[in-house]
Amino acid sequence: MTSTQAEIDRSQLGTLSMLAWIGDPAEGHDIPYLLAYTLGDGPQGREAGEKAACGLLEEIGLPINVVMDSKLAPGKFAVEIVLMPGNQVTLTLPGMNATCVAPEEWVAAAKDGGQAYFLFATRAWPEAAPGRPVTDEVLRAFAGDESVLTSSAHCVVEVKILQA
Repeated sequence: MTSTQAEIDRSQLGTLSMLAWIGDPAEGHDIPYLLAYTLGDGPQGREAGEKAACGLLEEIGLPINVVMDSKLAPGKFAVEIVLMPGNQVTLTLPGMNATCVAPEEWVAAAKDGGQAYFLFATRAWPEAAPGRPVTDEVLRAFAGDESVLTSSAHCVVEVKILQA
């Protein structure tokens, strides 16, 4: 175990949440996106949670601000996305998982393309707590923020479809 790995305390992540959306189909941009983020509500607060998120990504081999492709590392990739009945999307990472309900257009785009663009933000996003609506403007402000993008892991991941 490296010294960096020894410092990782996953409990500091707090609540792991997800959000699914697609780009604007009218602009020819119908890629399904899946964003994982913490709420910054870990025991030692937001800063410790963000540090833990960076450590987690390093531990599982997802570099920050580099786009990875799961097709280039079959069977060895640390991220799995499964589309289940009822538009449930499950994200599995080593030692953790999260689930969200995807909109119909996300499901259609994921089925059509067979993959999704996944981001794991190291910056906490407490404003997007589960059950709280996220407007397009709020999503664009967070997911489009350059500091969020450059401090996130980026992956193109195959979407496995579980039939009912």
